[in-house]
Amino acid sequence: MPNTLASQLEQVEQEIERLTQKKAELEKFIRAQRLQAAKNKSCHQTRKITIIGGEGRLGSLFVRLFSEHGHQVQVFEKDDWPNAQQKLAGQDLVLVSVPINLTVEIIHALQGNLDESCILADLTSIKAQPVDAMLNAHLGCVVGLHPMFGPDVPDIHDQVVAYCAGRKVEEAQWLLDTFKTMGAKLKEVGAQSHDKAMAFIQVMRHFSTFVYGLHLQQENPQLKELIALSSPIYRLELAMVGRLFAQDAQLYADIIYANPENFNLLKRFVQRFQEGIQLLESGDKSLFKEEFFDVRRWFGEYADYFLQESRRMLDAAHQYTDLDETSNI
Repeated sequence: MPNTLASQLEQVEQEIERLTQKKAELEKFIRAQRLQAAKNKSCHQTRKITIIGGEGRLGSLFVRLFSEHGHQVQVFEKDDWPNAQQKLAGQDLVLVSVPINLTVEIIHALQGNLDESCILADLTSIKAQPVDAMLNAHLGCVVGLHPMFGPDVPDIHDQVVAYCAGRKVEEAQWLLDTFKTMGAKLKEVGAQSHDKAMAFIQVMRHFSTFVYGLHLQQENPQLKELIALSSPIYRLELAMVGRLFAQDAQLYADIIYANPENFNLLKRFVQRFQEGIQLLESGDKSLFKEEFFDVRRWFGEYADYFLQESRRMLDAAHQYTDLDETSNI
């Protein structure tokens, strides 16, 4: 019996591997179909696009995406500044894709180098300061963009692109339509509202993850043992912590430090964390449950929605195998 079950399990694993490979092939085919459908649908004129910082990871993604959609794309890097006026003349779109700490400086340097008919846009994850800088540097169309995804996505189908209308946004309709043909979900938002939302979506999460990682490092548990003992949901949470520290420290520092007003939000979070500790030390489980139910009521129907969504994510997480105990990790 054990041998029979082992044989069946091996067959199932082989079938899963075959289906996983088939899934990857189908996804590649679907991406190609979407790209061709987008080209057929758009029937657009070729636009001249310059991406400042186009050799960076995010910039290179947009170089590829715009090129695939038939636009004439050029990359602008630091060595191109001596010829900026010549290189930027006649462009339909100049897209700034540089680190946050350089964005405003780069935008200021564009003043006087763009045709008024050119769209000036950026890809920064904060919006108020870059949009203000673009409005001051350029008299034409200004749009602030924030792609809510990383540079490692194969395409932007079903991905969210937030945009802030700075000036003459109607002249950027072809740009917004291009994102739509790529399958992106567009969300218009004011620059100030965007940054307030990002304080909760990005700043709080990144800083909390940073502190969690710092705490792990200083407590120094055996990560391999934590992984081995974690169920998929806790392993996923641990993976999100590790993911942060596998990336660029400058990026996360810029996001967290970008707006000092965010520090007060973080201080309030720390205060509530301390109040939570005091609640635990009081031993009052009834009060804990009351607070728990208050938060549940605040979430309302979203609590059940997130429960279902997290279950789908966990189902997907089950497809990944455990770290090999014999590996060097």
